[in-house]
Amino acid sequence: MSPPKLKAGEVRIRIEAALTCGTDLKVFNRGYHARMIVPPAAFGHEFAGVICEVANVDAKGRSPVWKVGDRVVVANSAPCGKCFHCQNHQENLCDDLLFLNGAYAESIVVPARLVEKNLLRLKPGTEFRDAALVEPLACVVQGVEDTKLRAGQRVLIIGTGPIGLMFAALARHLGCSVTVAGRGTLRLRTATKLGAERVIDLTGKKDLVLAIQGQAKAAFDVVIAAVGKSEVWEAAVKLVRKGGAVNFFGGCASGATVSLDTSLIYYSSLKLLASFHHTPKTVRRALELIEAGVIRAGDFVNGECALSRLPDLFKSMASGNQVVKTLVHVRQ
Repeated sequence: MSPPKLKAGEVRIRIEAALTCGTDLKVFNRGYHARMIVPPAAFGHEFAGVICEVANVDAKGRSPVWKVGDRVVVANSAPCGKCFHCQNHQENLCDDLLFLNGAYAESIVVPARLVEKNLLRLKPGTEFRDAALVEPLACVVQGVEDTKLRAGQRVLIIGTGPIGLMFAALARHLGCSVTVAGRGTLRLRTATKLGAERVIDLTGKKDLVLAIQGQAKAAFDVVIAAVGKSEVWEAAVKLVRKGGAVNFFGGCASGATVSLDTSLIYYSSLKLLASFHHTPKTVRRALELIEAGVIRAGDFVNGECALSRLPDLFKSMASGNQVVKTLVHVRQ
């Protein structure tokens, strides 16, 4: 059976590297992700590869700028460019974000809007597994820019998943003093490798605030809550200094609530914010950081899995395995 014919402006990519993501696990566990994907649907959205087919014309009837053989990476969404948020430089909040899933396959068709907005050409020496990190890194870049991280700040990152570790790497790259608190010997060791000056093992610790304060010299200028749990959000507010900033980066389950001390927030003049998704600008900045060697797959991708074993992998991830990211081999 031949694949469906491409529509104007579309390209087909032969996938060379596809990575797992915590969002895929959330969908596997919860059965939905309202804005991004609603099963039954194809999974996978972190990938890079080679263009193997191009439509004859783009959506406006022009000759395509892409050709077969181009080495590329594409983000997992594209904004409309027309709504209020897009017009006000908040494309991550676009009212009509078009998402792309289906990277756990030999090839994928990229819609015209994504081709126009977020399909990027790779340098000849860029490895596909490195480039596949662009999407999650773009989200972290968004968080870094929203929080206005700068050299000299004392930054606490709670969480040692891929996002927390990427925050650690970028904060250190900017010249921040980085502390990472989380679980997992391997992941904490990775945080140290990425430049964290102090790592705090939270294994078995019920009171996160006491566990972190016991090893920290002072309150932090910035706290990044890179875990989507209410108790982490609540702890973050208690660990930041007066006048400091907290980024609630890890999204909690739908319906989750938090209890915050309003007096603490008010009299300490705290800046509380959250960062969602990415923009075309942060997608491009992410690829720049990867191609400059600031972020490398070798620090994050420490597992491999055949496509046929993907359900078993998700079960392993749900049970708390220590793999940071897994490379999925889409061709057996």
